[in-house]
Amino acid sequence: MRFLHKKWRGASIVAVSFIVIFTGLLVFTQHNQSFYEDPIAEVKETTVVDEAEQTIDGEAVDTVYTQEIEAILKNGEHIGETITLINDYADSGVYHPEFTEGDQLFVTYDQTDNELTGDVIHVKRDHQLVWLSGLFLLVLIAVGKRRGVLAGVSLMVNILIISYALDVYIATQNISLLVIMSVAVVLMTAFSLLLISGFTYQTYAAITATILGTFSLMAITLSVLLLTDYQGLRFEEMDFLTRPPQAVFMAGVLIGALGAVMDVAVTIASTLFSLADKNRNISNRDLKQSGLEVGKDIMGTMTNILFFAYVSGAIPALLVYFSNGAPLGFTLSMNLSLELTRALAGGIGIVLTIPISLYTTIYFINRKRVSV
Repeated sequence: MRFLHKKWRGASIVAVSFIVIFTGLLVFTQHNQSFYEDPIAEVKETTVVDEAEQTIDGEAVDTVYTQEIEAILKNGEHIGETITLINDYADSGVYHPEFTEGDQLFVTYDQTDNELTGDVIHVKRDHQLVWLSGLFLLVLIAVGKRRGVLAGVSLMVNILIISYALDVYIATQNISLLVIMSVAVVLMTAFSLLLISGFTYQTYAAITATILGTFSLMAITLSVLLLTDYQGLRFEEMDFLTRPPQAVFMAGVLIGALGAVMDVAVTIASTLFSLADKNRNISNRDLKQSGLEVGKDIMGTMTNILFFAYVSGAIPALLVYFSNGAPLGFTLSMNLSLELTRALAGGIGIVLTIPISLYTTIYFINRKRVSV
């Protein structure tokens, strides 16, 4: 009874803390305009002042509306003053959306004859982001309980590590982003798994397999790309970078594949350690066979996850190219060469991680048996 009371009290503390923090963030994002350098305006009144049909070969394909917006500046030297904005939106949604009262917008403005006029840059969305993040964390905690909380902490720390790594790269000229992200991968892997699973042999096995699998895929992918001189890869989308796009691309491959490789390593390590704990006399051969069966089951699904995740981001660009009659081969090479390469590299990492995880986990299981 005392245990249940203690457990209920702990759950209540977590729930109350979550509600307080979540509510505080919602209130903060509604009144944090002073923390932004760019001007922010809140919409007070809107009026449609123009409407025009867009046609192709005499056939109407879209309707574009011009919206006049009266808004109040919420920060900057003209805080509290009224600004008039012009916004174009269309039924197809290819322009800005239609804005309504209460929307907060990032704007640019000019002052002429004591009147402020300007244009909309984009919408302030941190309030909606808090809602989505809160929903995600709520589900994570509800399902994972204590480990869900630790997973949320791990995610936030990993975001900070990647952000800091990018800041270091921007501030330096002589260090490759690939080297910086390699260090970040080791830190994120070790921190995430140790925080969630603790200092156990199973965790050590998962960390070792993840790092070996990730860097193995990077070595193979980098070797192939160097031998082929990156032929077939279109780096046009990185033309705006002032750094070598090849290193930036490989750093993205490394970070993108880490999650899938870690998932495979953790799954196999967890399965084999569970079998070893339940049957202390199980042989290494049986462990290896069981691990292979698990690896075969997850290999296809994890590879598909990577493929869908990468390709889905190119769908808008594909639609633009196809709508303008671009040839299939040209469209795919322009928009999918990098994504498909990332997916293939991730697939290589998943396949390599299966045997690496098997032997690494069996090694640590034997170490645990000797130490007991």
